[in-house]
Amino acid sequence: MTDLDIRLIAPSELPDWLRALNTGFLRAPTPTDEQVTGRRTHMDVSRTQGAFDGGRCVATFRSLAQELTMVGGARVPTDAITNVTVSATHRRRGLLTRMMAGDLAAAKERGEVAATLIAAEYPIYGRYGFGPAAGATVWEIDVHRTGLDRQRRVPADGDGGRIDLVDGAEVREVGPALHERLRAFRHGVVDRDERWWEQLTGVAAFQFAVWTEPFYAVYRGPDGTVDGLLVYRVDETWSDAKQPLNGAKVRDMIAVTPAAERALWHYLCSVDWISTIRTGIRPADDLLPLLLPDPRAARVVTQADFLWVRVLDVVRALEARTYAVPGSLVLEIRDAAGHAAGRVHLDATPDGASCAPTTRSADLAMDIRELGTLWLGDESVLRLAALGRVEELVPGAAAKADPVFRAARRPWCPDVF
Repeated sequence: MTDLDIRLIAPSELPDWLRALNTGFLRAPTPTDEQVTGRRTHMDVSRTQGAFDGGRCVATFRSLAQELTMVGGARVPTDAITNVTVSATHRRRGLLTRMMAGDLAAAKERGEVAATLIAAEYPIYGRYGFGPAAGATVWEIDVHRTGLDRQRRVPADGDGGRIDLVDGAEVREVGPALHERLRAFRHGVVDRDERWWEQLTGVAAFQFAVWTEPFYAVYRGPDGTVDGLLVYRVDETWSDAKQPLNGAKVRDMIAVTPAAERALWHYLCSVDWISTIRTGIRPADDLLPLLLPDPRAARVVTQADFLWVRVLDVVRALEARTYAVPGSLVLEIRDAAGHAAGRVHLDATPDGASCAPTTRSADLAMDIRELGTLWLGDESVLRLAALGRVEELVPGAAAKADPVFRAARRPWCPDVF
């Protein structure tokens, strides 16, 4: 342990840091010049940690500034954690624990409300106070079983909208504003910077894969406003009988109106030669299956946790969102790391909430990771109480709190970061 040096990296150490990152994710270890250059131009080394053994990087950790949309549409600053690896030669030495402790302390000092991450493995992050807050669902559509008339016009007559195939330049022009409209009302969505759109459209190189130009389709409503964007690729496959069995994979799909969502899915199902469609990351309560005459044509192929949250400021976190029904609750929050422990009184309403430290007796007690799981409205207080992960200190408190925290729609984070 005394030979291991954990610290922020110097710019000159980026190639070695990337080698450790590639090694941790089981990719070809040596970074290309393009990868190093791409990282150097956008990565904030002041938020990039490395663990070094004899001058060689053996663990990596990075965070970046992020905004997360709350239930009700408010946005809060969060600490997005990514690129976490520990080389197999240096596991079980506390490297991740030390890097995580430093990052969370810095995030708390900066005034970020919470930390977020996409967990590659489930068991790791609960011990640092993270809880799964939004899931990911992927459907596979059997196009020929949808019941859609492939000869019909898309959008349907009377819709008033239209679908256009566009290029990357137009996506970079219309995409950011469309995404801003989405994250104004859909909780769980995180912000996208200019580089995100550059990577989607091939202007900036993607770090870990060869970029292939996808197809881009936009839906314009009756007034000409872009209300939807679909990005997809198609794998060319033919049967031995010379029948097309091509599969489409959706890279991104944003729709801010039900009409746009329906039209874009119906459009993709109408493209000749496409037999199956993988939808990409969608919310569990997505409209998609019910947009098809036969919903059974869309089968779930992935249903898993996705966005994890670690609350750092309980008062600001609870005041940032709205609540389905009014309720007054005193919560005892336990936090072994000390960032967010304490007792608070939450006075929640559908229009907002007030929250403050209190000395009143608590109705419910929970670890900070359970608060993270409840924060975006996707989990049931009653379920967590049944599991012993929420302690009911006043009889009936869990039943009272359950409808307060639950949201009408499930949270959705469509982006890996």
